Amino acid sequence: MASSPLPVAYQAWTSLAVPDWLNKGDNTWQMVSATLVGIQSMPGLVILYGSIVKKKWAVNSAFMALYAFAAVIICWVTWAYKMSFGEQLLPFWGKAGPALGQKFLINQAGLPATAHYFHDGQVETSEATPFYPMATMVWFQCVFAAISVVILAGSVLARMSFKAWMMFVPLWLTFSYTIGAFSLWGGGFLFQWGVMDYSGGYVIHLSSGIAGFTAAYWVGPRSKKDRERFPPNNVLLTLAGAGLLWLGWAGFNGGDPYSANTDSSMAVLNTNICAATSLLVWTWLDVIYFKKPSVIGAVQGMITGLVCITPGAGLVQGWAAIVMGVLSGSVPWYTMMVLGKKFTIFQKVDDTLAVFHTHAVAGLLGGILTGLFAEPTLSSLFLPVTNSKGGVYGGSGGVQILKQIVGALFIIGWNIVATSIICVVVGFCVPLRMTEEELLIGDDAVHGEEAYALWGDGERLSLYKDDTTRQGVLASSGATQVV
Repeated sequence: MASSPLPVAYQAWTSLAVPDWLNKGDNTWQMVSATLVGIQSMPGLVILYGSIVKKKWAVNSAFMALYAFAAVIICWVTWAYKMSFGEQLLPFWGKAGPALGQKFLINQAGLPATAHYFHDGQVETSEATPFYPMATMVWFQCVFAAISVVILAGSVLARMSFKAWMMFVPLWLTFSYTIGAFSLWGGGFLFQWGVMDYSGGYVIHLSSGIAGFTAAYWVGPRSKKDRERFPPNNVLLTLAGAGLLWLGWAGFNGGDPYSANTDSSMAVLNTNICAATSLLVWTWLDVIYFKKPSVIGAVQGMITGLVCITPGAGLVQGWAAIVMGVLSGSVPWYTMMVLGKKFTIFQKVDDTLAVFHTHAVAGLLGGILTGLFAEPTLSSLFLPVTNSKGGVYGGSGGVQILKQIVGALFIIGWNIVATSIICVVVGFCVPLRMTEEELLIGDDAVHGEEAYALWGDGERLSLYKDDTTRQGVLASSGATQVV
């Protein structure tokens, strides 16, 4: 009896479903990496934001992250992907266009502006063409864009109007994120010059940290009462969100070689080495200076380590990852705990979750250290510019540090200007800041919902089955119904 033919989807190299250029291992790892990065935002940062803030802001903080994640996806596939990774329009920007049709999405992935040429016009490194479809590339880059906006939200929690946030998200994605992404990753002028940003130390963390601090300036501070006392409403859930963030970073850094190769393995290992070192150093500093180990401090140290290694995850050796971890656990600690209390600007600008210190400072630090420690062989596995190396390896390596500084200055300058313009424009349309009543009440006033439906926060509940008038009635004041 003749066997039935295989469905088209399973016929290797004989159909459009499995073309000869498709590497199933690369495609699998890239989609897994994208999922891990997506989990960092939702539920990772949704949980972390919702639990690290004061109880009355739990819903609003979590919802700002959730909304940003959803909004970016639609904007990304409609116009923003090609602005970041499409044909060049300007040296720092790609041509806008949709990434929705099957003729585009099922073809082999390719970043058209990434070919690199010698001064005489000969090809130095050809266009990046990973061995999986464009659909995989579009989704992988989408979750990076989404987490950038979610990180930014951490600077303006507990006072930015939700309507203003709804307008801010697509505008910042379009006029800020796409600029950094194309310039450094998509084939723009910083990419062509050889600035190193392995997985987003500049594109994601430096940009969101600077933009968040800038937006916090324009939105204004939290209420005086919230600034004076802002305890986490659930430290254990904060740790759960942080755990998702840490382990999700395997996709964040491990997916950026665009292949399941040796460089991705190096990136994942270095990521964990640096994060662990940074967490320990931050904790030791807390114990030495404040006499107590802080759980929230440990989370901040973990984040600064993850951020610092990101621009060089697959470019540095393991010993360099430890050095970077020591510095990422101490330099941002110093800027936050010491300089943050001395400099007027840090007192005036209310950066709710200290995103400037944990992401901007750590991202800048990591970018410069990458220019110092980038190993020549590892650099050749990733960069389009041949013979690239860090300063400690001599020769032309010192120039790399200069490149890293110039790249950082571009990202910083662009985000200050673009974010300021966006905030002013949004402010003309809707108030950037919540009303005084909303600032006083919190989630119940803004969303009509509360995070914890506990007795005493909603309905009146009798301790007796058939009597709500006797003693023992629990009073409440919120809107959540007790079922």
